[in-house]
Amino acid sequence: MNDIDVVRLHPTPEQYAYAFGGPREPLLRVRPGTVVELFTEDCFGGLVRGPEDLPSKVCEFPYLNPVTGPIHVEGAEPGDTLAVHFVDIAPARDWAVSTTFPHFGALTTTHSTAMLHDPLQEVVWRYGIDRERNSCRFQARFSDHTVELPLDPMHGTVGVAPAAGEVVMSITPGAHGGNMDTPELRAGSTLYLGVNVPGAQLAIGDGHCRQGEGEVCGTAVEAAMETVVVIDLLKGGAPAWPRLEDDRFLMSTGSVRPLEDAYRISQHDLVGWTSSLTGLHQLDAYQLVSQAGLAPIGNVVDTNYTVVAKLPKTVLGGAPAYDGLHRSLREKGLEYLRTR
Repeated sequence: MNDIDVVRLHPTPEQYAYAFGGPREPLLRVRPGTVVELFTEDCFGGLVRGPEDLPSKVCEFPYLNPVTGPIHVEGAEPGDTLAVHFVDIAPARDWAVSTTFPHFGALTTTHSTAMLHDPLQEVVWRYGIDRERNSCRFQARFSDHTVELPLDPMHGTVGVAPAAGEVVMSITPGAHGGNMDTPELRAGSTLYLGVNVPGAQLAIGDGHCRQGEGEVCGTAVEAAMETVVVIDLLKGGAPAWPRLEDDRFLMSTGSVRPLEDAYRISQHDLVGWTSSLTGLHQLDAYQLVSQAGLAPIGNVVDTNYTVVAKLPKTVLGGAPAYDGLHRSLREKGLEYLRTR
């Protein structure tokens, strides 16, 4: 890998960040094109290890959902496009956890959805992780039911510093990225983020061994991760909202409340992106996205909800996004994997 710059970032516990933005000094400075091997802690900071470790007892608010970073990207300026290609995401331990919370999740009373009924019970599930079998093992807490689920590692939280000096907690998704909780952020995907401050100040965390769409109970199979990314930069062209690309799809995101507005934002961006790539009239692009698009839900539990709009690249007539950057980053990632 003589022609690939590879750096390692493994924060100490006191180095984790819990927000995007602010005056925090970067943990790492990299040039565009650098491969970064990084460790991310789980959303509980590694403190919830089994059924007896209730988050309300072992965790301290607001020190939840730690992220690794910020990473300063040399040459990144407001209005540029940061590209983050996920080469590999692998569980760092042989266990992971998930929980229900009294006031968090889609099917319980919350502070913003006030109900008279009692909140849900706080319960922890521990999953056994087997990387050789590519599985995580669900064990019911209230019966003997068990099932092996396939691993599908992804990162729930990836983002840059927000615009206008804003500081946003790491649990909140928005135009800067953040806690989008979409399973589409898996290995093989490229995330495009608009740069808001010099250096972009990228941070990554919230690894999930797998997650159902919507993250309905409020947590996925939460795990520490060993992750490899390639970071690159395009001058100008910043998207208004985070975009994704893999070998098969272009994807736009929206993260707000209510859910239907998150849906509208993602669809609006995908229609505009489709029009700009193909030269189609806006209404033709609207029609094409309406008939060929998909709309997986990222989360319906966070402070903002996230919806993804997906369009198969086969309907675009071969028009490449961002001058084919995803393909070149994927090839660099494959070269790294072959030679590491």
